[in-house]
Amino acid sequence: MSFSNSSTEMPVESSKSAVSWGPILAGAFAAVGITLILVTLGSGVGLTMVSPWSGQSSSAATVGFTAAIWFVVVQWLSSALGGYLTGRLRTKWAAVHTDEVFFRDTAHGVIMWAVATLFVAGFLASSLSSLAGAGAGAVGRVATTAGIAGSVAASNAGGADTNATTSYFTDALLRPGADKQRPAGDDAAATGEVSRILLNGAVQGQLPDDDKSYLATLVASRTGISPDEAKARVDAVLKKIDDAKAAAKAAADEARKVAATTALIGSLSLLIGAFIAAAAAAFGGSQRDEEEDLLVVRR
Repeated sequence: MSFSNSSTEMPVESSKSAVSWGPILAGAFAAVGITLILVTLGSGVGLTMVSPWSGQSSSAATVGFTAAIWFVVVQWLSSALGGYLTGRLRTKWAAVHTDEVFFRDTAHGVIMWAVATLFVAGFLASSLSSLAGAGAGAVGRVATTAGIAGSVAASNAGGADTNATTSYFTDALLRPGADKQRPAGDDAAATGEVSRILLNGAVQGQLPDDDKSYLATLVASRTGISPDEAKARVDAVLKKIDDAKAAAKAAADEARKVAATTALIGSLSLLIGAFIAAAAAAFGGSQRDEEEDLLVVRR
């Protein structure tokens, strides 16, 4: 009588990890290297688009959009190269199903992409911050020209020193008429008072009618022009201030749109880069296995 073995044979689990860090790091280093080369090249090209001469420099929107597109190209090329090398340099997984091999290759590509991204994250963040900082700096300079800042109002509270950004508007109001000389006895009190009135109107969003009338009276008395001319001058200076505020808001809105577009394109390119790395790793791995199979057949 024969007895069958009632115990079921269990497959032996391999103690070796399925992750091959050697090819992953090799692919990541290659991706980082090509990224640095392409980013440096793009920086050189980008500097040709910027000029200190008026009318010879591209707009901030054009520079930002071009930089975003170039970062996308860099991400895709580096991901493709790193993923392909990761798949091609690995050893063959013997006795592993084809589907499992495909999964491991794609997983290795994604891991390579993540490692390379961590390496270059600081560099990319610095580049994007510099780009956004340039736009923010331009907005800040326009806003400073408008002279709209609470801290400036606080510093001018004593009336002794007037900030250079608001002094222009104050001087425009207290400028003598074309055929008149500035009256004697000028002092800093009137200048400081006008500056505080203008700053308060900027903080409140508009200048009250009583402040406008007082400014017109003060301008007429300090400049020697007629009340009607003083009122017209006050209205003209207030319009200049409003125009400066509108220009600052427009520049800030443009910078916001550029930054938002750059962030959205950057995040999308990273996701596509991960997919490209996985696909390239699977392609490189399949080529590696096919080459080894051909060698076995030839032998």
